Amino acid sequence: MGVLDRLFGKKAKKTVQHEDLFDVEVTDVYIKVSHPNRPAEQIKWEDIEEIKIATTDEGPFLPDVWLLLIGKGHGCAIPQGSKGWDIVYGIVSKYDGFHFENAIRAATCTETHWFDL
Repeated sequence: MGVLDRLFGKKAKKTVQHEDLFDVEVTDVYIKVSHPNRPAEQIKWEDIEEIKIATTDEGPFLPDVWLLLIGKGHGCAIPQGSKGWDIVYGIVSKYDGFHFENAIRAATCTETHWFDL
């Protein structure tokens, strides 16, 4: 029995984070990001022309770090903390010319900013 159970006699509800609502599908051909309240976004791996991290000042109430995959008039945005972020970041971080320095700068940024990766 947990501490909250002992104190209040019931189980504490798990708080759903905004990032939990995103579904990231990764295949050999594409990345697709779905959310129940917005249109799905999809991009093929071969169509990616730019990789960025966008930071905002909206955390912790909303996602404040986004991985942006951009190319040929479309792309997708993946919030850090969503299921799939680690997989996609792990893949794109192996691309030639990936700027780890900018990824580190983004991790410490608390303002709205875009970082080229």
